[in-house]
Amino acid sequence: MTTIKIDPVTRLEGHLKIEVEVDSNNVVTNAYSSGTMFRGFEKILVGRDPRDAIHITQRICGLCPVSHAIASVKAIEESFGFKPSENAKLIRNLIQGANYLSDHILQFYHLSLLDYAKGPSQSPWTPGYDIDYRLSDTQNSALINNYLKALEIRRKAHEMAAIFAGKIPHVMSIVPGGVTKKPTPTDITNFKNYLSIVKSFVDNVYINDVNIIANAYSDYYNIGKGSGNLLTFGVFDMPNSSNTLFAPGTYTNGVYGSVNMNNIKENIKYSWYTGTSSHPSSGDTNPDHTKSGAYSWLKSPRYNGQVYEVGPLARMFMNKEYTRGISVMDRHMARALETKKIANEMTNWINQVSTTESTYTQLPLPQSGVGVGLTEAPRGGLGHWLDFSSQQISKYQIVTPTCWNVSPRDDAGKMGPLEQALIGTKVADINQPIELLRIVHSFDPCTGCSIHVIDSEKNIKAQFVVSTPNPKGLLNV
Repeated sequence: MTTIKIDPVTRLEGHLKIEVEVDSNNVVTNAYSSGTMFRGFEKILVGRDPRDAIHITQRICGLCPVSHAIASVKAIEESFGFKPSENAKLIRNLIQGANYLSDHILQFYHLSLLDYAKGPSQSPWTPGYDIDYRLSDTQNSALINNYLKALEIRRKAHEMAAIFAGKIPHVMSIVPGGVTKKPTPTDITNFKNYLSIVKSFVDNVYINDVNIIANAYSDYYNIGKGSGNLLTFGVFDMPNSSNTLFAPGTYTNGVYGSVNMNNIKENIKYSWYTGTSSHPSSGDTNPDHTKSGAYSWLKSPRYNGQVYEVGPLARMFMNKEYTRGISVMDRHMARALETKKIANEMTNWINQVSTTESTYTQLPLPQSGVGVGLTEAPRGGLGHWLDFSSQQISKYQIVTPTCWNVSPRDDAGKMGPLEQALIGTKVADINQPIELLRIVHSFDPCTGCSIHVIDSEKNIKAQFVVSTPNPKGLLNV
């Protein structure tokens, strides 16, 4: 048996360690994914004004702060017994949509592309692996040029979001009662101009580049399946409707079903937390980094006791707009097609925004309340559970997409989706396990919402280790 450890995994948000065991044929037989950063936002929020949660929880992540704002404001407005105006819903969709476009473009070009295309032999593209690059020189050069172009497009998507959000990341205008930004004709014109540029890149560049990668690496349609079960909470409230653009639901053993949030349970047997596994509404977040047997700061959410993957593939599957399969390449294809769908829908939303109708209602703060905010971050289902009394938060629990996808084993010993996806993978070169990175990056992990611990010597040096048991049972590092 040989152990391969990648710590930290680069080109993702946050701190993640992957450790796998391979047999004599270099096939993965065991896997562990470990979130190595603790943030403790649930504890930070206790005792604060419930409305503060919108801004504090956005600091969980620099990539998907808008989704945390949406989940938080939904929880607060539910506890207040309030529903925002249609105009406010439209503007929230446009802000969140712009964040999606930016995030999906980032995930493909700046977090995943270098797993398939070779970057220039200079910083920041070096050092890196030098194995299994299949593109022609012409294709490779074109994709790296688009890597650079994507940086500009992401900036434009951010500027587009900021028109209605005030700034991004960490938006200011999403509040209980709606949106504090009242749109003007100039705002709408400027937003449309930005959207046209970003949409053109998505339609004419991004989609084409994903197809190039998919054709060159078509074997990755058969690699990295994972649990095979998919879950989505639904996202983008449609105007004048109770529906969402992406419907909530489950896909379990090939069968579509509805979703009941009461069936969620956070397992903590292999996580550095004390307490018992429970539904998020009654759960807690009490860290214990000395806990025996634990190996991750991520909890293990499960639905009906089963392992589920969340993300763009789940959303597109639930809408039956992409159902080819569940794999590394399916995740990239679904994400690209979702980006195109959202950009198209944003054109409809911006055309419906009114410059005269209300976007905000000032709300008094109740003495107590309970609320749940469910939405989808770019990388999957996100939930906020709020309980407050005497106008102060008494409990706040957050279940992030990466907790679903990159979770450790649950109480029954079942591996999380990423861990399962790594099993059975053939590694061509254990010193350059590019296959593992391709699987990990396809899930788009964001462990800014898990944890970070530094030892007494503050040793945070990145490491890559291949270890083989010696005759004495020790590991050679």
